Amino acid sequence: MKRFKQNLDGDHLSTHLDLDTSNALRDPDRKSGLSSMKVMGIFVAGLIVFSVLFSVNVVLRDPPSDAVFETSKARVLEVEHRKDSEDQFSESLEVPKDKLLRGLLADGFDEGSCVSRYQSASYRKELPYRPSSYLISKLRSYEALHKRCGPYTESYNKTIEQLKSGYHTGSLDCNYVVWISFSGLGNRILTLASAFLYAVLTNRVLLVDPGVDMVDLFCEPFPEVSWFLPKDFPLKNQFDSLDQKSPHCYGKMLKKNSNFTNSAGSVMPSFVYLHLAHDYDDQDKLFFCSQDQTFLEKIPWLLMKTDNYFVPSLFLIPSFEQELNNLFPRKETAFHFLGRYLFHPTNVVWGLITRYYQAYLEKADERIGIQIRVFDTGTGPFQHVFDQILACAVKENLLPEINRQDFIVSPLGTPKSKAVLMTSLSSGYFEKLRDMYWEHPTVTGEVIGIYQPSHEEYQQTEKLMHNRKAWTEMYLLSLTDVLVTSSWSTFGYVAQSLGGLTPWILYKPENRTAPDPPCQQAMSMEPCFHAPPFYDCKAKTGVDTGKLVPHVRHCEDMSWGLKLVDS
Repeated sequence: MKRFKQNLDGDHLSTHLDLDTSNALRDPDRKSGLSSMKVMGIFVAGLIVFSVLFSVNVVLRDPPSDAVFETSKARVLEVEHRKDSEDQFSESLEVPKDKLLRGLLADGFDEGSCVSRYQSASYRKELPYRPSSYLISKLRSYEALHKRCGPYTESYNKTIEQLKSGYHTGSLDCNYVVWISFSGLGNRILTLASAFLYAVLTNRVLLVDPGVDMVDLFCEPFPEVSWFLPKDFPLKNQFDSLDQKSPHCYGKMLKKNSNFTNSAGSVMPSFVYLHLAHDYDDQDKLFFCSQDQTFLEKIPWLLMKTDNYFVPSLFLIPSFEQELNNLFPRKETAFHFLGRYLFHPTNVVWGLITRYYQAYLEKADERIGIQIRVFDTGTGPFQHVFDQILACAVKENLLPEINRQDFIVSPLGTPKSKAVLMTSLSSGYFEKLRDMYWEHPTVTGEVIGIYQPSHEEYQQTEKLMHNRKAWTEMYLLSLTDVLVTSSWSTFGYVAQSLGGLTPWILYKPENRTAPDPPCQQAMSMEPCFHAPPFYDCKAKTGVDTGKLVPHVRHCEDMSWGLKLVDS
């Protein structure tokens, strides 16, 4: 193309030159008159032709803008890519949040299906305690067992067939403990953790009765296979009627034949019902004896109904003692690790938790939780309860006193902010405390914010949204730095243990009078077992089970209860 254009332009130019030369020969006068103009014209024409040829040559040899743009674009992308890589590298140098909680949790879950499982670590301080390597190994072994024996696996289906027959002969690959949904949400969380620990100790698979709301509140804790009991479980329609009078109740079997465990022979019942609720009797309590555990090992299906956190009494069973020492070298971490492993809020509940935390608690210098549970009859709020709360918080330097003399107190520097999260069925205590710190400055100049997510007025155990809010508030309390709880309250037990917090416990008021002192700091973060057995299985006589070993003591808030402590 370049040569073709040059030929065309060259021929055209030579034609003009030939014509001019011919005319000059015919008319010499004209040539002499115009010779200087002709030379100039020829020179200009040559320059024009040369510039055109040069431009065409450059265009055809080096196409301009697209190539230049693409080259520039490539360089920009290369720079951006390097920048992203450097950012990622620099970010990787930062110590990441331990989303697996030092190995407590298993990896490999779909994170989007349960955001809280791995995201919760970013809302908490680093775990103050490290799970034992033995506990981590045991949890991985349990997950493998659950995968092999969980709902609708070959082993499960085989065991179900024997369950339908009513009798059990020979050994099976898998044995089970079924936790029956019972009582309020705080109790259910504590008892489910107890049932899981029992399952781990006895090499059983835990299956959970979903009740009316468990699926809505809690994510699946085990990989691949569900922990929820299938809807077609053969005994499911009997759950509501199971009690101490049921033919398969272990306590009743022993009443009927005190030598039952020795005379059962080779044919065993396909299931046994364990009644471990607060109203259980002496025969039911024999569950906590080693001899009875030896018998129960032979039963493939154990159905359990309880409203008690019975873990402390498991530590008193000699056949479990060494295993529990290996699992929990630090005894008071038992529920803390079990709870952090098992109980992950579903996405709908996690949304309630994170939105509230970010809106009201996140930016405070310190977060204080106050959990109020009033067992008095009548309509609150009660003045003596409010007086007790305030006396505890001020006496223990959790909250500052107010200045009733001055309108403004100017602190030196930036004032410290404290966010107080209150939970109660009544809004009255929140309103009183909020107004007090709004209407008066603090003597320290600290800024105090008072917040309460809900006030349901009365407990509504079977109401879905009520339990969502209850689970939300327990979890929010567990995210605080300091915690005040009410005596006897399982709601408070869950919060303190999940958060790894040793709370200040408000004494239970008597005769509607605020106790003095108003509160006491707990010996440990562990929940209290409200209805423990007082029985020496070997001596077959009554005994104070709170004085048998150093790590099982009586509770601060319930003198007959038991809790785990560290000497």
